[in-house]
This record gives sequence, C-alpha cells and structure tokens, in this order.
Amino acid sequence: MTLSQLIQAKTQIQQIAQHLDGLDPSQRREQTLALDGKAQEALYTMAADAPPADLAHFVPDDIPDGREVIHAGRNSQPAFRYFQKRWCRPSGHPNELWGYNETAVRPLIGPGYFVAHPTEGSGGETRGAIVVDYFRVPEGPTPPGWPHVKPNSSGLQMFIYNKTRDYMRRVSEHVSIGVAFRMEKKILGYFVLCRQAGQ
Repeated sequence: MTLSQLIQAKTQIQQIAQHLDGLDPSQRREQTLALDGKAQEALYTMAADAPPADLAHFVPDDIPDGREVIHAGRNSQPAFRYFQKRWCRPSGHPNELWGYNETAVRPLIGPGYFVAHPTEGSGGETRGAIVVDYFRVPEGPTPPGWPHVKPNSSGLQMFIYNKTRDYMRRVSEHVSIGVAFRMEKKILGYFVLCRQAGQ
C-alpha cells in the first residue's frame, strides 16, 4: 500500500511510520509529496498520537552547526504547492533552528526566514511540539549561499509569511506534517515535509 492508501484506511500512525521508514529515500519522498490537502489534514490529526517532534528531527544531532539540511515539501494551497524548507543549527543557539523557504517564486515573494523552537510553555503544545516562527528571523550568520535575511514584514513576503507560525508534528524518522496559523487563526492549511536522503 502507499502512504495515501494507508491514510485513507485510517491506519495507526505507528504503522504509517513503519511503512515510511521501510521505504527507500526516493519512494518515501514520492509518496510523501503525493499527498493532497485532504490527506494532509487527516495525517496531521493522526500524528497527534505520534512521539513529539524535536529539533533533531529537522537537523539531526550529527549534522555540524551551520550545515544546511533540506526538507522537500508540499502544501495544500491551489498554486505553488512544491517547495523546500532549508534548515540549519546555528552556533550558540542550542534551543533553536534557523531556516527559510526555497520556492520557484522566491525571487518574487522573498525567502520567508524563520526561527524554529519547541512550543513547550508557549501555549501551542497541542498543535505540535515544534513551531516554525515567522515572527522571528535569524540574528547571525547563515550558511553559504542562503539569501539575504530580511524581516517578513517587508516586501511581498508579508502576504505569505508575516505574522505566521507553523506547528509541526512528527510522522516518521524523515517525515513531518505541519499546520499554518496566522495571528492565531488556522487559515493557511497544511503541508508535509520529507527530509532529504543522507541527512
């Protein structure tokens, strides 16, 4: 069965994780990015029963500080569905990750920089254990080749990222599911991520 079929069959999240962990990287990426908005919403609900995500899910502990880790993604929006979230662990900031969104329209809408951190104590725990926080942007050096850091309140990116937070739930070793909120309203839908092979 495929990931989509497992979700449709309302399979337990532990079995979904076993399925994904048993796939080769190309199959895992293909099946993850095949999920439409309805399947993503169902997976987010199922993932409430999964072990909570932590920062190491997005940037594994054996990755050196400052090295880029790429997660391929698909959102539930009607256009520009495919993207990458690119992450790094910044030196001197042990409880957060920095990152931005790489999309086909990044030159137009901007990079959408963020700071990711645990939700514990912030009131967002029930939405997901890690929050991708667009209210904040990196305050230090970023990996070579990353675009210039600018606040999400400037330019066209303010219509996409400004005043937004994504809440993340773990699905499997490489896969996570997120839901986007703007000003505490769930209006931007869901998205799924798959960490690149070898990272």
